Amino acid sequence: MVVDFSELLGNNNLFLDYINNFENVKRFYKYNFRDEKSFESVFNKLTTKDYTNKNNLVEIIQNQYSGFSPSEKTKNNFEKLTQSNTIAIFTGQQLGLVGGPLYTVYKIFTAIKLSEYLSENFTNYNFVPIFWLAGDDHDFEEVANVEFIDKENKIKKVFYYDFNHKELNKGSIGNLVFNNYIKELNTEIKSSIRNTEFSKDFFSLLDKILVEGKTFKESFFELIFKIFDETGLIIFNPQDKKVKELLKPIFKKELIDFKEHSSEVLLVSADLDENYHAQVKVKPINLFFSNETGRHLIEPVDNEYRLKGKRKHITEEDMLERVENNPECFSPNVLLRPVCQDYLFPTGFYVAGPGEISYFAQVMPLYKSFNVQPPIIYPRASATIVESNIAKILMKYNLSIKDFFQGESALKENVIKTLSENSVEDIFNKTTQSVQESLTTLTEELSLIDKTLGETSNKNIEKILHQLNVLKSKAIKSEESKYSSALRQLEKAQNIIYPNNNLQE
Repeated sequence: MVVDFSELLGNNNLFLDYINNFENVKRFYKYNFRDEKSFESVFNKLTTKDYTNKNNLVEIIQNQYSGFSPSEKTKNNFEKLTQSNTIAIFTGQQLGLVGGPLYTVYKIFTAIKLSEYLSENFTNYNFVPIFWLAGDDHDFEEVANVEFIDKENKIKKVFYYDFNHKELNKGSIGNLVFNNYIKELNTEIKSSIRNTEFSKDFFSLLDKILVEGKTFKESFFELIFKIFDETGLIIFNPQDKKVKELLKPIFKKELIDFKEHSSEVLLVSADLDENYHAQVKVKPINLFFSNETGRHLIEPVDNEYRLKGKRKHITEEDMLERVENNPECFSPNVLLRPVCQDYLFPTGFYVAGPGEISYFAQVMPLYKSFNVQPPIIYPRASATIVESNIAKILMKYNLSIKDFFQGESALKENVIKTLSENSVEDIFNKTTQSVQESLTTLTEELSLIDKTLGETSNKNIEKILHQLNVLKSKAIKSEESKYSSALRQLEKAQNIIYPNNNLQE
């Protein structure tokens, strides 16, 4: 079954127009991902442009794979990156425990399948899927948890804490080292999750990636490598000091020309706010600086700079010297990150989720400012996995996936209607209407006799209707009790298909 995103609640109009009505949003984006006739032009621009760091990047990537034994397909893709006709198909995601949200897998899967499709249809070029490990983010609270369905078919959320988990700024997530609390997380997942034919392999994998002394980045890398290496996916770590060395021109230009850059982004953001919404709040400078106190946004002040929340001013000369000598301390924010990626690699496509597609509208002016070729933004795949036992529940009650998107209360009500000969909702709707009409007529006639009788009657109508609602609530509870077995099955299916009223992914 195919479900259009417009049929789901919560999707923003910019994203919906991007995938369904591109004409409405074409001023915000360089390319229409559905227009295959334009692909050749994009590929030609990328392969005729000189990416001087290609060989350096391949050497850096091979060093990042030190200690791993990549598949022949992955090693072949390393070699392809040195060739002038190779185009990168990128996706990426903030690091998370045990892979983070399920849609991370869908993003990678989309990038791999898109690479295969392009290789078959544009044979003059090589296409290589690459995953950008977004380890520079610093929102620890956002990523330090795992959510899954437990043995009781309930949604369970378990948390990881480090020794200073109450502190807000721990610096880049990728460099955080697991402490002994990671053992408790591992044990809780294993004891809570349902046993299947995959449990032994999964638990073995957990024992390798959730280990005290490993970093978030190392754990995430190992998981993605284990799942996708045979496909040829290249995992790229942009936190590498040698990568930051290559990005020094981008960092310096952002510091020097931030006024020009931010003014262009602000213009587009204002247009978006007027017609859709601006996904990201624009900052004057799209760079962070990391030191022993955490990761701090760089702010302009009195022709100098400072770190957000700090009083000390830093001169332009000093800041540029820091970029030159310690580029590993700098990292791009969400708007500058894509420019860094596509400055380094000839990127034909970036596989994005709904939120990313929205903020790429704000990124586009930066590509022009930095003279970097933008990629085609390609929506990631989305799916809902229905196991055979859940599919049987759907068949039993004649339900489709779409029925679950209307909310749990509406779902229960509709199923009970099909099971019950008489609908409580219908019975009380008819009764309430009939009683209200009779009492209204009575009130009008009483008012003709005595105005005060009419007022008294009005007050009594409210009490009578209230009592009907009380009785209706009791009837609904009795009905739910009568069909408790069916409702338990529905709850189980709801938790799997549409957990917490959100897409499974």
